Amino acid sequence: MKILNNIFNKTLMAVLAVGMFAFAGCSTDSTPGMGTLEVKLHDAPADFDEVNVFIERVEVNNTTNEEQGWQVISEPNQQYDLLELTNGVFEVIGEADLEAGLYPQIRLILSRDNNSVVVDGEVHDLFIPSGAQTGVKLNVNAEIEEGFVYTLLLDFDALRSVHKAGQSPNIDYILKPVIRATNEAVTGNIGGVVNPIEARAAVFAIAGEDTLSSTYANEDTGEFLLVGLEEGSYDVSVEPREEGYGSEYLENVDVTVGETTDLETIELTVENNDE
Repeated sequence: MKILNNIFNKTLMAVLAVGMFAFAGCSTDSTPGMGTLEVKLHDAPADFDEVNVFIERVEVNNTTNEEQGWQVISEPNQQYDLLELTNGVFEVIGEADLEAGLYPQIRLILSRDNNSVVVDGEVHDLFIPSGAQTGVKLNVNAEIEEGFVYTLLLDFDALRSVHKAGQSPNIDYILKPVIRATNEAVTGNIGGVVNPIEARAAVFAIAGEDTLSSTYANEDTGEFLLVGLEEGSYDVSVEPREEGYGSEYLENVDVTVGETTDLETIELTVENNDE
């Protein structure tokens, strides 16, 4: 399918928040003793109009000391609408040549201002308690090897990160970032099309009791892409977001590293509500 061919080259996303990631990547003509780290940002879907986050810079650390050893790899100084980075769409927020070796941590320095959430057409400031001071830190253990590109995928989960402020004065919404990271080289995808398009389906990849990837089917074509899945078997749940349609549940869908498993067309039943 056309969307799978166009999107796959930009994808392969997140599953684990911490841990060792096996290294693999493309060779590059970098300086001797140096490798390249590329950082891509994307998001799982959420029922907001927009979730806008301003990233000032991206840093990595090649020590275990959380206060020292940080080096800047990029300074985007840019606002990103996380909800535009779904269904296989990524934004490169950093790329730099680094000395070969292990980089245990990465952090995003977020602006205290210029963050917002749009709900039912109304813009609300998005308060960040401490992200601007110490950064949002992730344990990634990225192994940079000489002459290779290591692509790190960051899944900024807007749904789990944005919270209603409750009784806090002058604050409507709070951002407590939930970000998962993975090595692009160890993942595969699941894609397909959901009909009818009018069902506005949400699609989930499930392993056991955990949802490891989710997306909304494209509202113009019905196409979807679940990204960042480690090799293995998954169940795929397709849930309509509009009334009048049934759901579908597909078991034992296999994923292979570096490939997209094509489920082709998934037909949702149209429910008869006539009494």
